[in-house]
Parts: sequence; C-alpha cells; structure tokens
Amino acid sequence: MSLGLEDRRSRGGAVRCGTLPRRMRVLFVTSEHRTGGWLAEALATDSAVTVELHEALGTGAGVERLRDERYDAVLVTHESEQLDAFEFVEALRAGGADEPVIILGSQPEPELGPVAFEVGADAYLCANTATTRLLLWKLARAWEHHALIHENRRLALAEKQRLQTEHHEAQKLLDEQRALIRDLEALPGSTAHDERPVLDSSPSLTLPPELIGHYRELLRAYVMMGQGNLGTQMAALAELLAGANASTSEVMQLHLRVVEELVRGLGSRSARHVLARADLLILEVMVHLGECYRQR
Repeated sequence: MSLGLEDRRSRGGAVRCGTLPRRMRVLFVTSEHRTGGWLAEALATDSAVTVELHEALGTGAGVERLRDERYDAVLVTHESEQLDAFEFVEALRAGGADEPVIILGSQPEPELGPVAFEVGADAYLCANTATTRLLLWKLARAWEHHALIHENRRLALAEKQRLQTEHHEAQKLLDEQRALIRDLEALPGSTAHDERPVLDSSPSLTLPPELIGHYRELLRAYVMMGQGNLGTQMAALAELLAGANASTSEVMQLHLRVVEELVRGLGSRSARHVLARADLLILEVMVHLGECYRQR
C-alpha cells in the first residue's frame, strides 16, 4: 500500500486554513481479512486533518453503526470475495442513508470509478496509488457536497413553507374582503342591497362576460407593468362599467373573483406582489368609476 507514504513530501506544504476541515469523524467498513490499522497509520502521517477513525467489521456492523451514530463520512473497502462495497453502498442509498461514502479498492480508478458513481458513492480510490492527502481532499469534498445538498433542501423547504403561508394569508384576506362586501350589502338602505347575486352565493355575476375578461387582462397587465402605465385602459374600463350600470359592490365582486383566480393560478410563486398590485388597481378603478358616475 502506498497510501500516505508520499504526502509528507507533497508539493505545497501545509494546506491553507479553512480549505480542509480541522477534524472529521469517519467510519471505516472493512472485513476481518483487511482490518484498518494500515489506514489509521496512513491518516496519522498527515496532520492537515485530525481524523477520528471508527472501524466496523462487515456490512452488518457498518449498517448498525450508521443507524446508531453520526459520521462525517464513510470509507468502505472493496474486496470482491469478502466485501462487495458496491452492493453495500447501493443498499445504503436504497435505505435512505445520505452520508458521504468513498470506496477504497485495489483496482485502477478508471475501471471502477464510474461504477462507484452509479451505485451512489461519492468517489472510488485505488488504495495502491492514492496518497493520504488525496484521500483527505476526497473526504472533504464529499462532505462539503452533502452539506450543500442538505442546506439546499432546508432552504427549499423553508421557501415552500413561506409560499404556503403567503397563499393562505392571501386567501384569508380575500375572504375578509368578501365578508366586508356582504356586510355592506346587508346595511339598511344600501344601494347595493338588490336582486344582484353576491359572489359567494352565485357562480356568476350580472356583468357581461366580455367585461369580466377585460378586467382579468387589465389586472394581469397591471401586475406586470405597475401604476401609471395603464391610465387610459382603466378610464376605458370605468366607462364600460358605468355603461353596464355596475354598482361598487359588483365591481368589488368582480375584482375579488379575478384576483382569486390569479392567485390560485400562481402555484408555487409568490402571491404578495399580486395582492399589493391588485389593491392599487381596484383603488384606481374605483376613482375612475366614481368620476364617470359624477359626470353622468
């Protein structure tokens, strides 16, 4: 074995601080025919990383150790007749184990390296030619890769939960606005308290479908373009609404329906921006509509 014999003479001297972890807890899975004394001795020759090496004889002992304890990485020796590292790693991955795993064998890396990747290992090293420093770098890179995967999963889950909360709050806000419309319509003497259906109690509005489609397209454009770019279109919409003799209650019902459709269609995208723009849109539409009725 040449593992570890050349590192003390490796070019470049000490590794820069921060590029390798100071300490790693590693499980070495091997067979009774090839215990890990040689590996511990090789790792001890390089002081770049302090490796706390734990040994498990056989795959059963290795699985038991991984079930009961946490390790930064796993090394497993491949002996075709005694211990098939590739079957072991494949079983680990099938069982949900996600520790970094590097296979050590006696055959050249070009022959077994691709097979190691296919079963889920992070690398394959030929113990006859690899140096201790190379092994340490492989361990460090594998650990870093898995740490980044875990962090990415954590951030993705947090983002998913944030969006779910945001959509829930958006729906709650729309429900509150709908309830407000019902309360206003129920007031004695309310001009909106007539035969026109309320959005919650009927699937349709008395407004023409073309007008509903017009408002839907205007809202989508407003969400993208923002305030100050669609004044002409909003004035034209207000004229159409006034021409249809739409009440403010009906306009709000129309607005809530279209906003709810848009929020529902967002899927995993943020609803906060849509609601903010929608609130500004309905204010401008109401101002234009009020001016149309005042002129009439």
